[in-house]
Amino acid sequence: MSIRRIVVAPSGFKESLSAPQTASAISAGIERVLPDTAVQSLPLVDGGEGSAAALAEATGGHLVPVRVTGPVGEPVNSHYALLGGPGPRTAMVEMAAAAGLSLVPRDLRDPGATTSFGVGELISAALDAGVDRILVGCGDSGICDGGAGALQALGARITDAMGRPVGFGGAALADVEAVDLSGLDGRIVGTDIRLAVNQHNVLCGERGVARVFGPQKGATPAQVELLSSAMERWAKVIERDLHRDLRDAPGSGASGGLGAGLAAGLGAALLPRFEVMFEHVDIAGAIADADLVFTGEGSIDFQTPRGKIPAEVARIASAHRVPVVALAGTIGTDAHLNYATGIDAIASILPSPLALDDALGRAAEYLTDAAERTMRLLLVGRALA
Repeated sequence: MSIRRIVVAPSGFKESLSAPQTASAISAGIERVLPDTAVQSLPLVDGGEGSAAALAEATGGHLVPVRVTGPVGEPVNSHYALLGGPGPRTAMVEMAAAAGLSLVPRDLRDPGATTSFGVGELISAALDAGVDRILVGCGDSGICDGGAGALQALGARITDAMGRPVGFGGAALADVEAVDLSGLDGRIVGTDIRLAVNQHNVLCGERGVARVFGPQKGATPAQVELLSSAMERWAKVIERDLHRDLRDAPGSGASGGLGAGLAAGLGAALLPRFEVMFEHVDIAGAIADADLVFTGEGSIDFQTPRGKIPAEVARIASAHRVPVVALAGTIGTDAHLNYATGIDAIASILPSPLALDDALGRAAEYLTDAAERTMRLLLVGRALA
């Protein structure tokens, strides 16, 4: 049986390629081998970098530029998306566009100091546009401040034992004593706010956001302990003053605890990110009509089954009995766990051991070559079957 149709449905490769760039590179490698086969490019986003642009394109909407406070406190050029299509007038706020890790210089990567203040400014800008619904994409964050900065930008007063406003960053929450929402932007009450979160991420405990993601954002072991204690303190204050117990609520740890802050402070719904993001992309319909699916991400490891795009694509494909190949920059610890999600094969894109800067700078080239190599191996297997 010939391969008539291939769907290419990857995530982006963090700090290297966007999801559309990743899909384009994989498609180019496939087409070197099968120039006459229909290849459908379906780049996917999970609420992280590129999500606003992707949903704007998918719905016939557009991006709105905004200048906001960046994660290290300096102004940055950002944006949100006004989505097109039927239904409520909707804005997509991509938190990574205001507080993403890519906006934090490598020598300033300290999640105890970075802030979500700009995310609140983006929400305010979307409210200025008169929207009825705001989707907040949570992913690729460079923060761990429990969403306190975003709440401060929207008028909340978060203070220490002396009644002074706490400063930027998660470390400041170690001294938090009270949160007062009386000054919160009144337009929030009439707005449907939905966060697209990875529900595996929780605010506190051994699997809390500080312990799991703090080191990835530049935290030392000592800073991880400080941030973990600060998140515990923040959770207690939220429970006492806002009457929400979010310590281990699904999605409360999304984007450095932004999930908890916005759920408690804005009444935002914490929803599975693919439920929110795939509402605008008919991925199941595309896969059902395919003979083969390629997906991919920067790293395939034990975390991938916990709400990452390749695993979600594989689950959909498995339901339709369509085989899945995943391409990765790094095949990490316990990558074999992904076979249970429906991924049938995993391949690294790296041709040899490389320095990180080289791997990132030539990622598109390596990805295209890897897609070609993998496709040729698949054809050999089919010939032998």
